[in-house]
Amino acid sequence: MAIKIINEKCKGCTLCAKACPFDALRIENRLAIVDEGKCTNCNACIAKCKFDAIEAAPEAEKVDLSAYKHIWVFAEQRQGKIQNVALELLGEGKKLAKDISDDTQICAVLIGDDIENLAQECFEYGAEKVYLVQDPLLKNYTTDAYTKVLKQLIDEYKPEIVLYGATHIGRDFAPRIAARCNTGLTADCTHLDVKVSKYIEFAKANTTLDTSTLDPNDPSTGIKQTRPAFGGNLMATIICPKTRPQMSTVRPGVMQKQERQAGATGEIINVKPNLTAADIRIDIKDIVKSAKEMVSLTDADIICSGGRGLGDASGFELIKQFADKVGGVVGSSRAVVDSGWISPDHQVGQTGKTVHPKLYIALGISGAIQHLAGMQESECIVAVNKNDAAPIFEVADYGICGDLFKVAPLLLDAIKAAKADK
Repeated sequence: MAIKIINEKCKGCTLCAKACPFDALRIENRLAIVDEGKCTNCNACIAKCKFDAIEAAPEAEKVDLSAYKHIWVFAEQRQGKIQNVALELLGEGKKLAKDISDDTQICAVLIGDDIENLAQECFEYGAEKVYLVQDPLLKNYTTDAYTKVLKQLIDEYKPEIVLYGATHIGRDFAPRIAARCNTGLTADCTHLDVKVSKYIEFAKANTTLDTSTLDPNDPSTGIKQTRPAFGGNLMATIICPKTRPQMSTVRPGVMQKQERQAGATGEIINVKPNLTAADIRIDIKDIVKSAKEMVSLTDADIICSGGRGLGDASGFELIKQFADKVGGVVGSSRAVVDSGWISPDHQVGQTGKTVHPKLYIALGISGAIQHLAGMQESECIVAVNKNDAAPIFEVADYGICGDLFKVAPLLLDAIKAAKADK
């Protein structure tokens, strides 16, 4: 709830409006008006008002944090196939659960129709419990239906943490749930911790944060959600200390799936949704798959990426040729996406996709820290750059200092020759 204006005391002096850093106040007919959509309850206006005409918003009802337990993963499925990011989150969630307590469980939430067969896959990738919600009205994703169903589940079972993949569906779905639950959501996370000691280790290795004020023996287990901010130029860590559940969307590819345990079992909780057709404002007539070739960087074994060293957009013709010859997909740095040389779905890095291919070939990429964050865990990295001091060489397994337009054709010829000898 926003701050409240006491009309009888307000003089329309404009001091409050000038003090508001969020433009949440305006003066109409010598009376202050609050834009509740912009007000953050920072109370800067209260300090400036000389007439005691502004009241602070009432404190929200305190949440019993102890009533919330376990970690949930929204096991996003499309046409009966669980998305890879959900399986990655089950592995990450299992690690977090272990750090919270021995009795904290990692649970999957499956929503759809005729999807009970997917529960076994969730168990094999780490889930101990599966909440299974099936109904013909849930066959295709709609914001209205899925929101109502998951809110019903959260109200009944009270999870401590809910994780979603930062997919098109996750980015649409998670904010709606957070708003309904009156809790926070951190979007596009690239790192999660619950133990303070582990977060300190991460911060020391990856940020310039002064960790001297943090106590490694702090027993609190609230989730520390780290994400890139300001275009990837800094990392922000966000906590949610007062409300539950704690919610994060996590970028595909940044977490590791655990090794599949064939035959693993767990508990299935069948939930009958309280849902009718009247709850759904969208009528899906048909699903038409685009004929456009989709870039699947997160699943690729071989990625050939180009950077600013290509000179202009035409340089990607060489990258595409190279990728075709080695059986890879085309990636890029952020710089060339910003320049309009290639579409954003090819971008690798902190503000793009995080990848773990068997082979990553970087042609004309200098290796800014934001790019390295998205590909440095590739099994083998081959870099070509004419600058021998380029940061990319610090993570490369094989580095070639030279003109990529001369080196790449030679590499292609060598590949052709190697294939011909087989």
